[in-house]
Amino acid sequence: MSERRSWVDENTNEPLIDDYAAKLTPFLDAMADGTIDADELKGQEERLVTLLREVEPAVDDALHDRLTELMCELSAYNIMQFCHNMQENRPAAAAVWRP
Repeated sequence: MSERRSWVDENTNEPLIDDYAAKLTPFLDAMADGTIDADELKGQEERLVTLLREVEPAVDDALHDRLTELMCELSAYNIMQFCHNMQENRPAAAAVWRP
């Protein structure tokens, strides 16, 4: 069994899941060319579904409810973080060149 990894940085109080995800070999391979194709997305979906099906029956109803809430909050956080980063990194209207 591997060493237990914390989900939250003790010093910064920031989630660490994205850091762990960024080190996954399939993720690194998919990101290498800067484009996510349909097959890469399907592969990620298959890995996710496999883990969900493996873990879901192993938890009791109370923990299942909490883990479902956690995954929903994580998904919302990831979407919000992505949108925020896109907004922060888009060119300002005044800086856009117009002919």
